[in-house]
Amino acid sequence: MLAKRISALALAFAVTSVAPAFAATKVAIGISGWTGFAPLTLAKETGIFEKHGLDVTLKKIPQASRHLAIASGDVQCAATTVETWISWNAAGVATKQIFQMDKSYGADGIVAKPGIKTIADLKGKSVAASAPGTSPYFLLAWVLNKNGLSTKDVKVINLEPGPAAQAFLAGQGDAAVSYEPYLSAVRDKPDAGHIIATTLDYPMVLDTVGCTPKFLDGNPDAAKALADSYFEALDYIKAHEQEADKIMGADVKQSAAEFADSAKYLRWADRDANKTFFNSEFESFTSTAADLLMQMGLIKQKPDVASLVDKRFIQ
Repeated sequence: MLAKRISALALAFAVTSVAPAFAATKVAIGISGWTGFAPLTLAKETGIFEKHGLDVTLKKIPQASRHLAIASGDVQCAATTVETWISWNAAGVATKQIFQMDKSYGADGIVAKPGIKTIADLKGKSVAASAPGTSPYFLLAWVLNKNGLSTKDVKVINLEPGPAAQAFLAGQGDAAVSYEPYLSAVRDKPDAGHIIATTLDYPMVLDTVGCTPKFLDGNPDAAKALADSYFEALDYIKAHEQEADKIMGADVKQSAAEFADSAKYLRWADRDANKTFFNSEFESFTSTAADLLMQMGLIKQKPDVASLVDKRFIQ
């Protein structure tokens, strides 16, 4: 009996001593409650990140201060819009985009009171929008610019997309810039106002995930695992649509049906779409966005586009 016990202990020790100890790579990603970022939540909740050897923490951080979290080391990666990465790098927060998440097809927009019919009618009016350097502010600037106006022609009240939509529905201000799922709150209450412009009219909201060069250089396998996890999350959505909508909706306090309704206004980018985007659209869009950021006074010179992206991880 004693011999058997010793043999069992020896076997257990032998198995333990040769079994590899895989430590998941820790990575914190700064995000917001934007519908397009939901596949990251799905990858977290369904164990996809864990399967790929990642210990991911998703931190909800307002876009206006997300780069500060990167600079402090509180997060190593973030999800945000293409033009925002330009501003962050210009401000000295070195980052590189590694994969595209989504394109907005009506999920971002400007809402206004019933009497305001066109973008030109916004002149002299108050518009709630996030601070300069954020996607909603850039959307406002982009749309105004396309109509011969600038942010100097309106009174901008800095509110994040959720509070901006809530304030507008409460009758505060003349207009607001918001995105899904908050934009649908206005769609559902036409008496309060209407949508006068979306990214269907002005296709310029393109979201990507990026990380610091330090993280990418030190953890290239983890960076590849992040991209692969995202693409697998998209496969999960296709295979388990209702369950995926339930999980992603819960994160932004929506039912599965409500989330699906919000998500129909955007397109998530799979691996093939990523390759197309970064090999063709990315450079021209970034150049145009940089020109407008310079006009707005948010950056002093155009960046080297190649320095803003690392394409290794979408192959």
